[in-house]
Amino acid sequence: MSRSKNKPQKLENLLEAIKECLENGNYILTKHALLRQRERTINLAETVHVLKTGYEEKKKTVFDEKQNTWKYSIRGKTIIDKRDVRIIIAFDDNGMLIITVMFIGNI
Repeated sequence: MSRSKNKPQKLENLLEAIKECLENGNYILTKHALLRQRERTINLAETVHVLKTGYEEKKKTVFDEKQNTWKYSIRGKTIIDKRDVRIIIAFDDNGMLIITVMFIGNI
């Protein structure tokens, strides 16, 4: 019988952790995030801006049992046209993973 890993605690200082990862370059965009950015015409500068200025959408933050990690939802507006964007991120030993980027509502 296999034992599952202990569920990690959610980050209490999420926005600070995000900013620290961005400032130190400790983040990567997954292949999925890169594809979604391209499909949705959201560039890296806009993604970083939303991560720096957005807020945690707590209702959309979920625990991923398979990966044994929290997936945090960050919501904010793009720089120029103020489009509403949601970014899903997670953290591992190397830093922050940007999992996906999407528009909210009508575009």
